[in-house]
Amino acid sequence: MSGPMQPFFELVDVATASLRNGEVLLADFVGEESDFVRFNRSRVRQATSIKQAHATLTLIDGRRRNVLTISLTGVPATDRAAMASAVAELRTELPSLPEDPYLLYSTEPSQSERIERGRLPAGEDALDVVLSAADGADLVGIYASGPMQRGFASSLGHRHWHEVDSFHFDWSLFHAADKAVKSSYATARWDADELSRRIRAAREQLTHVARPARTIEPGRYRTYLAPAALDELVWMLNWSGVSAKAQRTKTSCLQKLADGEAQLSPRFTLRENTAGGLAPAFDAAGFTKPPAIDIVAAGRHAGCMVSPRTAKEYGIPANGADEEESLQSVDVAAGELATDAVLAELGTGVYVGNLWYLNFSDRAQGRITGMTRFASFWVQDGAIVAPLNVMRFDDSVYRMLGTHLVDCTRERDWILNSSTYGRRSVETSRMPGALLSELTYTL
Repeated sequence: MSGPMQPFFELVDVATASLRNGEVLLADFVGEESDFVRFNRSRVRQATSIKQAHATLTLIDGRRRNVLTISLTGVPATDRAAMASAVAELRTELPSLPEDPYLLYSTEPSQSERIERGRLPAGEDALDVVLSAADGADLVGIYASGPMQRGFASSLGHRHWHEVDSFHFDWSLFHAADKAVKSSYATARWDADELSRRIRAAREQLTHVARPARTIEPGRYRTYLAPAALDELVWMLNWSGVSAKAQRTKTSCLQKLADGEAQLSPRFTLRENTAGGLAPAFDAAGFTKPPAIDIVAAGRHAGCMVSPRTAKEYGIPANGADEEESLQSVDVAAGELATDAVLAELGTGVYVGNLWYLNFSDRAQGRITGMTRFASFWVQDGAIVAPLNVMRFDDSVYRMLGTHLVDCTRERDWILNSSTYGRRSVETSRMPGALLSELTYTL
């Protein structure tokens, strides 16, 4: 679908003309034009391109609302007919639905536009870089590239459009069985040299993975969490941790922080940095999101994500959060630790490249458990001596990001959520690595 902004707004105008007295229409748009390539054993196994667009329509009459999502084709006559049919269907069902006591949407028309053209690679150029840099290695991965669009319009006059370019390549280099190095590269401005450098760095780590693996006894060990590992840990806070609803109902994993009963490290600062991410600065109810929302400031509770429904229920301002009240543009502040000094500062302990299978072992106490994944090593006297067999950790965020956080790295990785389930994700994070004085490994 080429240039979907104007056709989308025109479709909403046409649908608005068919509304009856008192009816309000909200329309949320999601679209993408993506190239995908899947690799296995350093060979292209699947290549495809996808163009898709969907509109989620909400018809409101008084305190009742009805919601329906439709596919858009880019053919004006077909899409106008689909919109008209959707509105008619929503109207037919609306009287039988109960009133919604927490219905809240923006009634003040607003407009915004963010169109950021990046420098994306031609598909063949990206493939040449990957295949050349990975020659002779067992590489498995997925490449995705292209523009993503988000939009919002309403019968009240809202007009918001968001279109950004992005590229990501998420891959693993395998040695044997589960011994591998996982890495990624995401950007809006393609740099062939940077991708080559990252693949070379992964190949260098693979030489360590090829050594005989070591198993350590359960216990507490000085640990370095690489940016990808810290990213997995911080995203756990989206499981109701930073939600205003969860904090009001005392079910947040950060409840002690929110209530002022506990603190994190003064070296830890977390914010929702919409201006620095790929997610739009508006929500599906027409509210706009500020450029940044402080969540944790120097270890202290500073704010939370507030959806329109929570805002209505508790009489507090909405700040553009989705219904899950989750972060979409995570930003963890950099520290003073130089990345090239990590091994020396770690000394003797565990280097964790990735974490997975994370879950809460005690939500009220902020305890999280999970497994080390690829490229986790035993480090002795500042040098990698062996890959580690898989270990389980179980520890509290108040220790990991609090009392035992030594420092974060000065350099940060820009990480794009590689999920392509249904559509490419616009969730991003800027993430440093983190050195912990100890982390508890249970088995």
